[in-house]
Amino acid sequence: MPIIQVNLIEGRSDAQKEKLIAALTDGAVQALDAPRESVRVLIYELPASHWGVAGKAKGKAAGGDSK
Repeated sequence: MPIIQVNLIEGRSDAQKEKLIAALTDGAVQALDAPRESVRVLIYELPASHWGVAGKAKGKAAGGDSK
């Protein structure tokens, strides 16, 4: 049973996350010949302040891009 874990900075819509889940599931089915029903995708959303880039919280990193 493939289990795919994804860490994202919060802020994406449910539709975007559903599209990601579908694409990752398709990828696992194709690459691993796994039965679709066996694929699990777990999305963990984190606030930008909990995501470090270049020694700074993502929301404060150069450019201030939070995604």
